[in-house]
Formats: sequence, C-alpha cells, structure tokens
Amino acid sequence: MEKIAFISGANRGIGFETSKKLAETGVKVILGSRDLEKGKKAVEELSSNGIDADLIQYDAFDLESPQKVFDYIEKKYKKLDILINNAGVLLTGDLFVTNSSTVSDKDIKDTFQTNLFGVISLTQKLLPLIKKSDAGRIVNVSTILSSLTLHSAKDSPIGPAKEFAYNASKTALNAYTIHLAIELKDTKIKVNSGHPGWVKTELGGPKAPIEVKDSFKTSLRLATLSDDGPTGGLFHEDDTIPW
Repeated sequence: MEKIAFISGANRGIGFETSKKLAETGVKVILGSRDLEKGKKAVEELSSNGIDADLIQYDAFDLESPQKVFDYIEKKYKKLDILINNAGVLLTGDLFVTNSSTVSDKDIKDTFQTNLFGVISLTQKLLPLIKKSDAGRIVNVSTILSSLTLHSAKDSPIGPAKEFAYNASKTALNAYTIHLAIELKDTKIKVNSGHPGWVKTELGGPKAPIEVKDSFKTSLRLATLSDDGPTGGLFHEDDTIPW
C-alpha cells in the first residue's frame, strides 16, 4: 500500500527538498504551504520532474489549520504514514546574536507559535491518522542550537549562536519529541527530532556550508526508519546530538 506523507513548510528550502526525495522513494507527498500560490509553484516544479504531489494550505497561525489538514487527508487518503513538522521561523533573521535581555515579547510568542505550539496542535490532530499506519513516523525538524548541553559546554561549538526565541522554541520542541516518543513507545510509531545542518536557506543565510539540495538527508532518514530504528532522539544524519 502506498505510503502517505505530509510535510509542513514544504514549498521551498529543506521542506521542498525533503518532499522531492521522499517522492522519489515512492511515497505520496502532500505539501503544506502557508502561501497557496507558492505551494502551487512547488507542485508544478515537482510535476516537471515527474512527481505527482498534493497540496494543502497550512498556516501555524491559523488555529483551524490542523483540522482542515486532518479533514483533507482523512477524506482523500484515510491514513497518514509520515508527518514531517518542517515549518519554522527565525524572526530576528540572525542566528549569531546574543539577545536574551532584549528579545521582544512578540518575537518570543510568534516564534513559539510556529516552532512549537503549531507543531503540537497539528501532531495531536493528525495522530489518529498516523495510528492507522503500519509504521508511523513523526519527524520534528529541530537544530543543534536546541542543545542545552552544547550551549553550556566550555568552548561550546555553538557558542556565538544565542538567538533566544529560536533556540528555546526548538529546545521545547525536543521536549515534545521525548514525551511523545515515550507515550507511543508500545506502538509502531517513531518520533524523533532532526538537525538538518546549517543550510543556505532564508533562515540559515548565505554563509551556511550546506547547500539546500543536500538538506534533506536527516529528515529523509528519520521518515523512513526501519522497525528497529531509534525513537525519542535528536539526530543529524547518523549522528546523535546531546540534548
């Protein structure tokens, strides 16, 4: 039976590349895009590569969005095998700042709405469909900048990157990954956080070392884990990152 995947924030960047590579493995991909016109262009680009992708509008600030996504997938596909919570924001536009004492209340709340609260609402709503899968996979796209261990380490490798709202929202997302994975440990569903690397996206910026076309690897691996694969971890490709 064909596997079905929903990827939020899939009209560009990491989400688009992940959708493309998943589709190339034979998975039916449903792109979630806040801007439908941009989503349609992404679907057209995939179509030009021989990929028949589907599209749903998904906006983390629209509290009705999770229900709309559920209704669409439930009616058309009856189940969901893979959920990749890829949509994310960095509202200050700069990872390499130290702004815990100056970050605005609005930036914190808006960042958490997209990077955490929206993920929780969407995942909870779609979970009944994922439970119908023979091998459900939930991938929460996180970052190495979520690691409290690395941030607090002497001579930290991520020391200069202290943009608080983004980092903290992803740390909280990791907590959701751990809790949900433990809750579902006796099911066929695996839940993991993934660090795609520092990628040349609008969020990552032009100095990032990883090209967008190579950004799919971690999400693809976690979305297609075998039955004996891990759950409840934070990974970059095959490497485990400390919490």
